[in-house]
Amino acid sequence: MDRAQKEKVVDELGQIFESSGVVVVAHYTGLTVAQMQDLRIRASEAGGAVRVAKNRLAKIALDGKPCESIGDLLTGMTVLTYSEDPVAAAKVAEDFAKTHDKFVILGGAMGENALDRAGVAAVSKMPSREELIASIVGCIGAPASNIAGAIGAPASNIASILSTIEDKAAA
Repeated sequence: MDRAQKEKVVDELGQIFESSGVVVVAHYTGLTVAQMQDLRIRASEAGGAVRVAKNRLAKIALDGKPCESIGDLLTGMTVLTYSEDPVAAAKVAEDFAKTHDKFVILGGAMGENALDRAGVAAVSKMPSREELIASIVGCIGAPASNIAGAIGAPASNIASILSTIEDKAAA
């Protein structure tokens, strides 16, 4: 790899470190090509990606980035799993590590916060952005659907509701 290629890799890694919501660092010694492809597919389906890079180039790319703290984890054969969603990459890495003993999560970073092994596990248990949006929409939509249901109910139901309210007001 010549100097221009190395500079290109450092730039790509720098963009990854800057734009990612979470970066997980793991050792992958002993994984087969098929297993690595499986990891890449899982990450892609979750909106993330997997990258193997030379540790020295990754450390250069980390200089001045929010997740600079993961530089100490870059020893041996490391793989980076990352995503813009602050939870997706951690979930993919944790699920993959459960079924593959040779995939050892070392830690990671969530923005400026360094994560140890337990921190990555904790992040993976958090709901994803899509799950949070769905629950918020459900909470917002519930009162409206109740009102719509009451309005659409037969007139006798509305009359009984009004009489109940009237009785409570009189009491």
